[in-house]
Amino acid sequence: MLEALIFDVDGTLADTERDGHRPAFNAAFAEAGLDWVWDPALYGELLAVTGGKERIRFYAGQYDRAFLQQADVEVRIKALHAAKTRHYLALLKAGGIPLLPGAARLIGEARDAGLRLAIATTTTPDNVTTLLRAGLAPDAVSWFEVIGAGDVVPAKKPAPDIYLWVLDQMGLPPSACLALEDSPNGLLASLGAGLPTLVTESEYTHGNDFDGAVAVLSGLGEPGRPSLVRSGDMHGKAWVDLELLRTWHRECISKK
Repeated sequence: MLEALIFDVDGTLADTERDGHRPAFNAAFAEAGLDWVWDPALYGELLAVTGGKERIRFYAGQYDRAFLQQADVEVRIKALHAAKTRHYLALLKAGGIPLLPGAARLIGEARDAGLRLAIATTTTPDNVTTLLRAGLAPDAVSWFEVIGAGDVVPAKKPAPDIYLWVLDQMGLPPSACLALEDSPNGLLASLGAGLPTLVTESEYTHGNDFDGAVAVLSGLGEPGRPSLVRSGDMHGKAWVDLELLRTWHRECISKK
């Protein structure tokens, strides 16, 4: 039986990348006196690198090698990432990054049915908790039994470590859970941990290879705002509800 849902955050619960993390990075760069500017197209390419500090390091290696040659480069990278998080949290607190359609509804359905909820993400813990409070309710953090975020494990997605850590904390086998992701790296991580996974595409992941997902959709959908099916079978449904998740989970487990 399906006992728990494990959610990714960026691109899955909210469209945070283009108009959230990207401008926050740029604000941090300007604040530090750097002339780096990540436009939407470049940021889409940089998303192939998972983790904010890792993304900064990769960009510098491609476009500003002198930055990496500084003796205190690791301190500077951490400071840039901390500044980026500060700017991003300010956007969240101002209500500038709402949850995606269907996210709050599906979480509410899962809670009403007694399913256990968890988070598995590479974004920082403060980003997660602030988004949950702003997008759901002041006490929404308590709705999630486990929040795996940031540097709780050293290897970021596509490594399965964050999902394995969450499963261990919950004391559940992967066969009792279903993951919700939006990116190829996220899908590789969840599948690597043995989790059936639903993918909802984001702006930056549309058309990517999602082989192995139980279904690939344009989004979770809402009444009056149906999901578009990229692959998979929605069994006559127009949007994702708990019944459909249970059907996909049952189908996936029966194939193993």
